[in-house]
Amino acid sequence: MEKTEKTLNDLMDSNLYSRYSGLLSLSNISLQLIDTSGKIVQEFNPSPDFCKFICQEDETRICTDYISRLKPGKCDRFNCRYGLVNILLPVEVNNETIGYAVGAQVYTADSEYQKYLIDIMEMAKSKKLEPEFIAKSIAALKTIEENKIDIHEQICNHITQNICYDLSQSISTADKAIERLSIEKEMLEKKIIDLEAKNMSLVINPHFLFNTLNSIARIAYFEKSHTTEELIYCLSDLLRYNLKQEDELHTIGAEIDNIEKYLFIQKVRFKNRLEYEIDIADPIKTYRIPNMIIQPIVENALIHGITPKRDGGKIKITAEKYKDDIHISIIDNGNGFPKEVLESLQQSDNRLGIGFRSTDNRLKRYFGEDYGLKITKSDYSGSTVTISIPTKPNARRS
Repeated sequence: MEKTEKTLNDLMDSNLYSRYSGLLSLSNISLQLIDTSGKIVQEFNPSPDFCKFICQEDETRICTDYISRLKPGKCDRFNCRYGLVNILLPVEVNNETIGYAVGAQVYTADSEYQKYLIDIMEMAKSKKLEPEFIAKSIAALKTIEENKIDIHEQICNHITQNICYDLSQSISTADKAIERLSIEKEMLEKKIIDLEAKNMSLVINPHFLFNTLNSIARIAYFEKSHTTEELIYCLSDLLRYNLKQEDELHTIGAEIDNIEKYLFIQKVRFKNRLEYEIDIADPIKTYRIPNMIIQPIVENALIHGITPKRDGGKIKITAEKYKDDIHISIIDNGNGFPKEVLESLQQSDNRLGIGFRSTDNRLKRYFGEDYGLKITKSDYSGSTVTISIPTKPNARRS
């Protein structure tokens, strides 16, 4: 056993995460590696703050709900006392369990109601924490579709099996190594295609970035720098949302939540020079739209409409349902698009024009030629850009 533990420690000292970064980038749901006593030895994707700072006795050890279920060789999927779905996968070498992969820590649609049953004030008293921090931590807990949890579990299973292979002395043939690498290569290539489609160039590992941001946020919390803490969490959420796969439709509500975080950050930057208002009825928020459609338009309104004005201005986002269509309008009371910018939108070799046309083409590719982007107003009193999508999308992607 001592030799096995040394091998595990050696693996932790090496760059374990980098081996599986391709797989891990396919899911932002929590995943950690623990030893048989419940001590966290590697954090792949971080746990929610609710689990880390409230449920766990300390940040280095998994919660008691997990510890009570640690049984050699046994996989488990269970709901904790607060209704969160959790997975538990043993890491075995030579038929001996030397640790576990644990994670998920999310709600499903069926269990989400349990978050609203948590007694915040009682928890704050027993944990000696601020009620506001607990409320924010609960609100940040994710609700995930059942099939996505299944996919995450498959990814975790694959990583766990590979860790077992890496630790086992019995893996000596090249064929098994090639088989393992070919699966990772296929999944990595898929992610690279997704990133290229979004015209991204990531020169820093996003997981490292998120972990760093969360660490800074924790320091800000303990130093009672609450604005800094919230800014960092907003930025982390923005980056995560930006990395979501582009070939999926997301709810308008999720898009707007992303926009609110973006505008919160900009509000801190511009202070009284920026005001914003979001007026979208809850029923409209359930309709679906490709991700990162609204944010570039809002950013453009800020850069070209609000920033040039000495006193700043206001951005308003509205949405209305008309027959079988949804119209989302981004309105600003800035100076309007400069003439050269309007002209550039018509030029195929201009970056800004490409950005607008790319967004318009994405919408048309999903929903058809009747939908897309339109600049419905641009003059000295401001600009209005309208996004039109159907209420019942019939994706036409090719």
